[in-house]
Amino acid sequence: MDFSKLFDLNGRVALITGGAGGIGQCVALGLAQQGCRVVVADKNISGLADLQQAVEAAGSAFMSLEVDVTDAATVDGMTESVVAALGGIDILVNCAGVNNRLSVVDLPEAEWDKIIDINLKGTFLCSKSVVKVMLQQQAGKIINIGSVSSVLGHPNHSAYAASKGGVYLLTKVLAMETARSGINVNCIGPAYIETPLTRDYLSKGDNYNKIAATIPMGRLGRPEDIVGAVVYLASPASDFVTGTLLLVDGGRCAD
Repeated sequence: MDFSKLFDLNGRVALITGGAGGIGQCVALGLAQQGCRVVVADKNISGLADLQQAVEAAGSAFMSLEVDVTDAATVDGMTESVVAALGGIDILVNCAGVNNRLSVVDLPEAEWDKIIDINLKGTFLCSKSVVKVMLQQQAGKIINIGSVSSVLGHPNHSAYAASKGGVYLLTKVLAMETARSGINVNCIGPAYIETPLTRDYLSKGDNYNKIAATIPMGRLGRPEDIVGAVVYLASPASDFVTGTLLLVDGGRCAD
């Protein structure tokens, strides 16, 4: 048997929602370096010149689209644009997400709605739109970015944990519905990831050390830690893997 193409992604079309964020940009570059043509979709697509240059330096095509993942019409327009430009969608990475660290009693209803809309509804709408293309192709990989909060109850993360728990269960349901159609649907569960958006919070007081102390490996995650898991779940190496949560958490959930 020949396993030399086990992680071959040459020519695949990868769509990354929330692709302008710290994790999303790393994932986009990682997939490009494995041969994917990448599409970065985000509500704010300014400031992507460096990413575009890095993707093109890797010999891959780059495309960016402005999209609101909570709006079905905008999401369908995104899908149609990618298919029209690149002929199909082989990989979808649902990476768009937000959080707010407030207790249940302090969390405003509007913040709850915002977090659920972006994290859970956005994953639903993007998956629903793109899976129609994948069903026609009878092939595709959907990778949802969940969290250790998909399975753990962290204080002051009520809406976030509810949304990420929902993402994990949505992953399992969609995996069951598409298992005989050549489509794999999986979820990645990172521990706390250090990104430009979290840096201010982590720099205050002892926040970094307190969080790192809960992780057996003694550090927070970095965006680049997620790339290998995405490449694996996007590649032929994971063709018999669907409906699972792949924890990338430094051992956070091991005890």
